[in-house]
Formats: sequence, C-alpha cells, structure tokens
Amino acid sequence: MNPHVTTVLSHATERTAEARVAAYDWQAIFGDLNGFGCGVLEKLLSAEECRRLSDLYSQEQHFRSHIHMARHGFGKGEYRYFRYPLPDLLGGLRNALYPRLAEIANQWNGRMGIEERYPAEHAEFLCQCHDAGQTRPTPLLLQYGPGDFNCLHQDLYGDLAFPIQVAILLSEPGQDFTGGEFVLTEQRPRMQSRVEVVPLRQGDAVAFAVHNRPVQGTKGNYRVNLRHGVSRVRSGLRHTAGIIFHDAK
Repeated sequence: MNPHVTTVLSHATERTAEARVAAYDWQAIFGDLNGFGCGVLEKLLSAEECRRLSDLYSQEQHFRSHIHMARHGFGKGEYRYFRYPLPDLLGGLRNALYPRLAEIANQWNGRMGIEERYPAEHAEFLCQCHDAGQTRPTPLLLQYGPGDFNCLHQDLYGDLAFPIQVAILLSEPGQDFTGGEFVLTEQRPRMQSRVEVVPLRQGDAVAFAVHNRPVQGTKGNYRVNLRHGVSRVRSGLRHTAGIIFHDAK
C-alpha cells in the first residue's frame, strides 16, 4: 500500500476511536442489521465534533472532488469526497468500526454462499482495494438545503465493495433542518419493497447494508437487495458524514 495515500493516525487517536466503538452493544446492533438491514449507534459523535466536521465542508484542501447531484441524476444537493489523509476523527472511526462490521459481513457472505471473506483489519482490506486499482478515498461529507434529496442508490465503486457502510448525522433535526429522513428500502423476491425510515439525532450513526444481505426463509437463506437515500429537506441545512470502507477506482 502506498503510505502517502492512507490516513496516518496516532496511537492515542486509534485507542480513543476503538474505545468509543467498543462501548456499544454490538450484539444488539448485529441483531438489528440481521433483522432490518440497519442498526443505530446513538451519540457516536458529540455536538462539537459534528460542528467541526461540518465546518470542513467549505475548506477545499480537504477534498478530492465536489459532486452536484442534479448534474448526474442522483437527486438534489451536493457532496465532497475527502482526500487522503482523512481527518483524524473520521479516519479513526473508519478503522475502529471496520473489524466489528467485517464480522457480520463475513457471516452474511457465508449465509449467501459467497466465498469472499474480509480481513480482520481495515488496513489489510485497503491493501486489497489498492492492489485492485481502487486507490481513491470514499469517505464524504454531504450537504442538503431546502428541497434537496438523495435518490435511492447503492454505493459500489469497483470490484471490491464492502457490504456495510456508516452515515453520521452532523446536524440537529428540528433545529438545523426539517425533513431529510434517512430511508432504506429492501426488495425481497416476489414481494413488494419494504421501507425503513431511520430516526436520527445529531451525532447518531446508522450502519446499513449497501447492496445485499441474507434473510432466513422456510427453505434456507435468500438474498434481498437494498438501496438507501434521503427524503426531501423541508427547511434549513443538513450535513452528513459518510464512512465507506472500500476505496474507489
């Protein structure tokens, strides 16, 4: 792996992120992911940490690209992809969350009959991405104003795609903005789509399935297909940080 494109974190930053992530009831989160395709980590970030991340949006030097959704038919709103090195807070959480989520991702692949297994450490997974030509960082900041929304989609950026990602709400609903709910849809074979609307407060994070997940049926496990998006923002300004664990081509 090229040492110049990855986040270099201090041991203190790593330990802080790991301790923060370890404090959650992961069996309960795994239960929600297995049952509904998503699980919430309440108060992952403080209000001050949310503000610091949101304030980065206007600072061009932190980002590699700037996307206006309407130009691409993605919805209405905009987002920026971070460049390496990532901000310590985001990079630390990306590394600390990955091993927990890799555990359930490997369970899902086993249940779906998929041979691929994800390594225990995020650095090793990024090595696999970079060896496959996927070297561009994918964590991002999203900004929505009145009337903005994000169409239902899947974040798949190459042959290697980690099946779970995390979104952190950086703004306070009812105070900074109204509307703008996180929405997850699930299409099961020969059934109409199921919709999950996830209520979040400032600093809450939602871990969710990006593409497929297994569901236990009467004849064994079968795959369901998921998409996620954001409903229309009615007023104010909504910022979100997205942690995607694979890198892009």
